[in-house]
Amino acid sequence: MSQSAQKAVTQTFLRRYVNKETMKYMLTTHFWGPVSNFGIPLAAIYDLKKDPERISGPMTTALILYSGVFMKFALTVQPKNYLLFGCHVVNSLAQTGQAFRYVNYHFLGGQEAKAKEEAALIPVAKEE
Repeated sequence: MSQSAQKAVTQTFLRRYVNKETMKYMLTTHFWGPVSNFGIPLAAIYDLKKDPERISGPMTTALILYSGVFMKFALTVQPKNYLLFGCHVVNSLAQTGQAFRYVNYHFLGGQEAKAKEEAALIPVAKEE
């Protein structure tokens, strides 16, 4: 790409994304609220690899409901806050994954399967 073409692309990008309106948006809670809220779904995604015994069913249910309420809120406020909506969609999906793991472990035999797996790994001492 020629130097003049690079300059044109750079200027177009700057005009489109680095302007007064974008900067004004970036300094509001309409932006920083959802950005900081993304910690919740990121933690849930990270926890998908952890032991299902540690999942709290009531808390997972509360977080799914919380995300549902805030998805509705994000589309009700003016202007619509699509960043907040996306944050809570991701959180709802991650928490639903945790809920499936919780139900599988506590009610569908996951706990027994884990106990059998652990028993198979521990050698039994023979009595002589």
